[in-house]
Amino acid sequence: MKTLAKLPVTIVTGFLGSGKTTLLRHMLDNAQGRRIAVIVNEFGELGIDGEILKQCTIGCTEEEANGRVYELANGCLCCTVQEEFFPVMRELVARRGDLDHILIETSGLALPKPLVQAFQWPEIRSACTVDAVITVVDSPAVAAGTFAAFPDQVDAQRKLDPNLDHESPLHELFADQLASADLVILNKADLISPADLARVRLEVAEELPPAVKIIEASSGRLPLDVLIGLGAGSEEHIDSRHSHHDHHHDGDDDHDDHDHDAFDSISIELPQADESLLMDALTQLVVKHGILRVKGFAAIPNKPMRLLIQGVGTRFDKHFDRQWGAEEARTTRLVLIGQELDAAQLEAQLRAALSV
Repeated sequence: MKTLAKLPVTIVTGFLGSGKTTLLRHMLDNAQGRRIAVIVNEFGELGIDGEILKQCTIGCTEEEANGRVYELANGCLCCTVQEEFFPVMRELVARRGDLDHILIETSGLALPKPLVQAFQWPEIRSACTVDAVITVVDSPAVAAGTFAAFPDQVDAQRKLDPNLDHESPLHELFADQLASADLVILNKADLISPADLARVRLEVAEELPPAVKIIEASSGRLPLDVLIGLGAGSEEHIDSRHSHHDHHHDGDDDHDDHDHDAFDSISIELPQADESLLMDALTQLVVKHGILRVKGFAAIPNKPMRLLIQGVGTRFDKHFDRQWGAEEARTTRLVLIGQELDAAQLEAQLRAALSV
């Protein structure tokens, strides 16, 4: 009986808004026949990132596409490996003869080290290996000294963790993401000057072992051969990588206390809406209620395609991603993520602004 080779796994980490999903989308668009399974570490009831990635399954039927994207809904992989990650990996291990690679996108809050350590578990270790941990860096944010595009919002998320009490938690989380990296991507390199980019490279390099490569990218556009096939075997040496968060998971009791239940994820469904009115209303809602993320799809009157919307703070990206199906209800579906959100109030304010 032929022994199957270990299935390589690439873990992509980085702050929200750094470009992780865009990078994965690019990788799937350029899979060149590779059979790739994706685990999206989503936060929220509606798996918007998963929906985006499902649009990139070139040459697959919808049923096949749905079979290769797995979504973990709890939002923080370092806290859910035992509850959700292990069953998903067990299923993929059972199908590893049909797969060439696994991609895992962590949430903006997830710490990569505990996830890599999960690959030391015997049932996973015998079948899979971490090909590489890729950390995506928001170069303009690092150049500005904020490390994330919206530092106050990311820091607010971190402060909801009662186990963390750092003077500079955002910088330390950034350092922890780099501490586990086998490859670092300085993303959005085209948005800053060459001098600033050089300074970012030096700052990042200070946090890395000499063997870790640093490459530059714009919108995650890199050859797939640069991103996979690194053969790092990260699970073999991850224990020697120091991170600020190590002591928080030293015992089971500490791990059990790691809780992000203070986040709210509100799903709202609306009828068709004028694009300009909708974007203005969402921007006002973000400012007024401190909403961290907005994800979803909108139905725009007289437009045959649905509008994909992704927002981090007050920065929104939007584009028409696909045609509405003949039997598909043309409705607007949004997820708002933040702290202490009132679903009824938010929906009422949106409807009032849109006069629907």
